[in-house]
Amino acid sequence: MLLGEQEQFLSYNGEVLVFQLSKPKHVEGVADKTMNLCVRRMVFNRETKMFVQKSSGAFSMHANSKIEMVCCSCTTDSRTGIVLPCILMKKKKRNSIKYLLLLLRSSNQFEQSFHFKLDYELKEDIRLFAGPSVLWRHANKLFYISSNTCVVQSAPFQLSSIVWTGEIVGEGTVILGIRTACLPESEDTDKLSISDRAIWGSELFGYAIQTQKMLTGTCFMPHAYSRVVSSVYICKNERLKKQLRVSLVAITHKNQLIWFQNGLPKGVCELPFKKPCSVKTAVTRSNDLLFVVSFACGNSCVVQRRDSLQVASKWQKVKSVLVDDFIGSGSEQLLLLFKDDSNTEVLSTFKITDLEAVNYASGISYKHDVPAAEGLQENGFLTVQALETRLQAGFTSVRELQQHLKLKQKVILESCRALINLVEERTHILPNAREKTFSCKEGLVSLWDDVENPPHSLRKETSLASEVPDHFTEKLWQRVVGDSLVVGVKLTESFSVSLSDVSLSLVMDQDFPSISPIIKCQSKIIKLNKAFSALEVSSCQIEPPPKKMKLDLHNKNDLKAEFPKRPSGVQQDSAKTVIAVTSLSPLLAFHRVCCAVLLHGKKQKHGNDGLQESKMVTVLCGKILLSLEDISNGRFSVNMLRDNSYCTGALEDILAVLAASVRFTFQIMSSDCTLTPVNSWLLGKMECTPFKECHDNIFCHKAGNVYGTVFNWSLKNPFEGVLTIFCRNLTVLFQCLHSLLRVLPPSCNVKLLRSGRKGVLTEELALALQKEMLILKSSFFSKERKAENSLTWENEAGEKISNAPLASLLDTVEGVQQFRKKFQKEQEQSVLSMNQTMNGALYQRIALKIAEAQLSSDMIVWRLS
Repeated sequence: MLLGEQEQFLSYNGEVLVFQLSKPKHVEGVADKTMNLCVRRMVFNRETKMFVQKSSGAFSMHANSKIEMVCCSCTTDSRTGIVLPCILMKKKKRNSIKYLLLLLRSSNQFEQSFHFKLDYELKEDIRLFAGPSVLWRHANKLFYISSNTCVVQSAPFQLSSIVWTGEIVGEGTVILGIRTACLPESEDTDKLSISDRAIWGSELFGYAIQTQKMLTGTCFMPHAYSRVVSSVYICKNERLKKQLRVSLVAITHKNQLIWFQNGLPKGVCELPFKKPCSVKTAVTRSNDLLFVVSFACGNSCVVQRRDSLQVASKWQKVKSVLVDDFIGSGSEQLLLLFKDDSNTEVLSTFKITDLEAVNYASGISYKHDVPAAEGLQENGFLTVQALETRLQAGFTSVRELQQHLKLKQKVILESCRALINLVEERTHILPNAREKTFSCKEGLVSLWDDVENPPHSLRKETSLASEVPDHFTEKLWQRVVGDSLVVGVKLTESFSVSLSDVSLSLVMDQDFPSISPIIKCQSKIIKLNKAFSALEVSSCQIEPPPKKMKLDLHNKNDLKAEFPKRPSGVQQDSAKTVIAVTSLSPLLAFHRVCCAVLLHGKKQKHGNDGLQESKMVTVLCGKILLSLEDISNGRFSVNMLRDNSYCTGALEDILAVLAASVRFTFQIMSSDCTLTPVNSWLLGKMECTPFKECHDNIFCHKAGNVYGTVFNWSLKNPFEGVLTIFCRNLTVLFQCLHSLLRVLPPSCNVKLLRSGRKGVLTEELALALQKEMLILKSSFFSKERKAENSLTWENEAGEKISNAPLASLLDTVEGVQQFRKKFQKEQEQSVLSMNQTMNGALYQRIALKIAEAQLSSDMIVWRLS
């Protein structure tokens, strides 16, 4: 390359891009009116230890004006998100200066991104950033232009220098600059001392270009350092709990390099040369962070950050310093290009180093350096051996974890099979001897002993299912409502399991080795009387805040919460339906699924002591088959059609819609107007029709989001009523309430009820308190009755005492002795009845019954409040 020709160096994906601006060769008789911008892609050859040319390209421009290269950098193209080399060119004419930004494609073709004209020359703080965009400083003002707008814009502030430009998380492109400090109005700058004026006269600040947002400089470094900082490089930035965390390194006019962590200085190092101008970083193969500092005099140095900041190496007469993976080792190295006037070849004098094992330099013959090569080869072999050992240990750990997970899953699946066989009253076959031997080798212990006669407790538990009547299920059905699968079990009236503790669970009958066969679902209980005059859906409710500690020996699940019972008059004339609701989409991933439907509940039994004993039972209700083909054909879909002003949905369809919906109950009261508009609103604007099977509940046929909503409107008197809404989500609820409030008089009061009607809850509370009182009475007096019975039996077996009148007994000596004996007997009976002991198991059952009764009454009180 001839002297006087311009050149710029840029590293890109391990390559060195050399940009040269020169005139083409002169041809006689042809006027020279063009200028060529040439690029050469140079790669490092590890065999010859020299840079060789990989490819080249050129871009021609008219030379009717003076053309120069301003700067080059690698920036992101906003159209594709790809980082490309770009170079800023300048065409200088007499009256104006035109700037041209070019992008270099992988095919070595230059693409003009945009151009702009200025009446002054760019000289201060010129930066290229994502877009591509150009930023500069002129007359203490910030200007920038982007390829998206192609219009020069300015920032509404003044600054004295720009120290960094880059991307910050959550802010986009941000510039850090130094400006005159804005002191509070209460501060008088004339009263500040010389030292205070030197410190507080300048401040560091940040400016987000896209959002035009100002950032305080204290999150980057303390205010006192603002005046001496000349350049900054942000190594890492992130946001934790909406707070910006920044790690950066800064060079100062005092020839220092300072490391800042989250706005606080963590280390400082004295630099070996004067006038540092820029700093960049490099990460070596040992994950060490190097800071490369360039100086205005053409020198460079590297600072390492280990225990403290210290200068690791320094060089003089450096033309350029590039950071990239030039040798293809997977880590970064430094490429130092030195000034050499005697050699005109490109990349003739260089040095590649990472201050560790990599160290290549031009002018050194590596052919005769055999001992060093053998040493490097031996070190590499030892390194490979160590890495292979670590990989082998890692593979061994992974295999052990995989075996452990397989064994855990095998135990879980075997337990599920045993549960299903137990419910279906089938004999569960334990693993054979070979599998047992394998399990013992793996450290597993069998939970069952392979004996002919199981323990009495196990026989007792397995016999619970047989205590349930064979024909307790009247009907098993399934429906699909939106993204929910609804499975219902209608129980017979002879089924004596407590309604408050009934729940359903679904267990897949197939063996899938990677998932658990138990399906997560939510249980609901629906009680519908035969006259269809009342319909109530009980679902899981939020437990009230505890006022005192309650005894809970069974550790009840949230889905098996205690539901209040209806009055006996309604309970006797009612059909019970237990429903399970689960998500449909995970099941459809298997295309065809067979599930067993299990019912769980409590079997109530009266003991000899007058207390009720409850036993948990699990019975099989049947199996359901679900396939993607049936869902596509609409086999289990809900059909709600109009027929002569009625909705002809089947009873199962009604129950499925109610179970898959969310229930809200509102009390509507009016002081001066009747509530007739509510019924007109339901039948008119909402296009509702009553169910043919249940007239009190009406189905909404209006098109839109509210379609499928079920309403229940009950008037207590012309001025007060209760509206129950069964809707899919809160959005539908708000739409219904918004439409209702537009037709109600302004004086109406709409109040959300937590659960049920107030009158029904009051009746339930009275029954719960009565039950609690009876339990307390029967519990505390049962032992006293036993003591009286035992003493009466002793009296009957002992000496008989006559019931003669008291006056006749005191007349004779024998009578007085008989009276004294009777009086002593009564005293002994009184003492014995006062000193009775109680068995621990009996006391536990009594305490549990009392706690359950109190918890039920407290729940109803909370719902009434």
